[in-house]
Amino acid sequence: MKILVINPGSTSTKIAVYEDERPILVRNIRHSVDELAAFHSVADQFEFRKSLVLSQLEKEGIALQFDAVIGRGGLVKPIPGGVYEVNDAMKNDTVHAMRTHACNLGGLIADELAKAIPGCRAFIADPGVVDELDDVARISGSPLMPRITIWHALNQKAIARRFAAERRCRYEDLNLIICHLGGGISIAAHQHGRAIDANNALDGEGPFSPERAGTLPAGQLIDLCFSGTLTKDELKKRISGRAGLTAHLGTTDVPAIIKQIEAGDTHAELVLNAMIYNIAKGIGAAATVLYGKVDAILLTGGIAHNEYVVSRLKERVSFLAPVHVYPGEDEMEALALNALGALRNELPVLTYE
Repeated sequence: MKILVINPGSTSTKIAVYEDERPILVRNIRHSVDELAAFHSVADQFEFRKSLVLSQLEKEGIALQFDAVIGRGGLVKPIPGGVYEVNDAMKNDTVHAMRTHACNLGGLIADELAKAIPGCRAFIADPGVVDELDDVARISGSPLMPRITIWHALNQKAIARRFAAERRCRYEDLNLIICHLGGGISIAAHQHGRAIDANNALDGEGPFSPERAGTLPAGQLIDLCFSGTLTKDELKKRISGRAGLTAHLGTTDVPAIIKQIEAGDTHAELVLNAMIYNIAKGIGAAATVLYGKVDAILLTGGIAHNEYVVSRLKERVSFLAPVHVYPGEDEMEALALNALGALRNELPVLTYE
């Protein structure tokens, strides 16, 4: 089976070509600030990014002949995890999504390219809006604001399956706490194959991260909103984009912050340790969701490469369960394997409604 994978990010478009489980091409097409500034919205970048994918394939001498094209899923309505075939309902909800992110282009580009290839199918898998929450986890202190989850579902579920395979069991047999440490930080309690609780790692809940504020004091936030000092768009950026480490320290670069600490910067040390402290609190809270019956804690994402962060997290949470580290994130492989499983009828293909 030949599979094309498309993963649009905020400043890049990653593509990969797989023959069954084997990658034959992996490329990261980066976009400059000036290139993207020419577009009024993310939706306006559709043709630009699609043409770059086609140009890259042509440059590599790869013909537009695929069994499936799978894109990173967009911020559509909440859905259970799994592989979904792109359909009109999904495309409509993607175009009119309430939240803007480059990932919204993944399924749209996949569908457009697949239509040009006889017999080719277009998929998405485990988008960030995967919602498998228990009903009790949806209730907040205000009926006006039910809890929602936006998290790293694709990478978390891929890591969960990888961990299970290494132990010769099934993801569905395990209770796991998985923490994705990236530009945003998501923590989910996985009970027998379902993420029964996970935070909104994009714009409003959980530990602060390199670029997101996480949970904030509600009263102070309301006062800031009505202070007249910031516009609505500016306020939103203070929650997601210009928040977290970058708001405190002017950078999202954790290795650079660690170098500052090693050079004696006590403020940088305090802020980074505060982030670690909040992550550990989130992991501890997830343990209560599983009644303390936790088979393992899995740390993943780019920041999991940093021993400074990982070692301090382990100090705080290893009493709960064994901690295993899977640095980085291989979303391209995760997407490819989801598409392959669907083509081989090993994974059900779900219908977006």
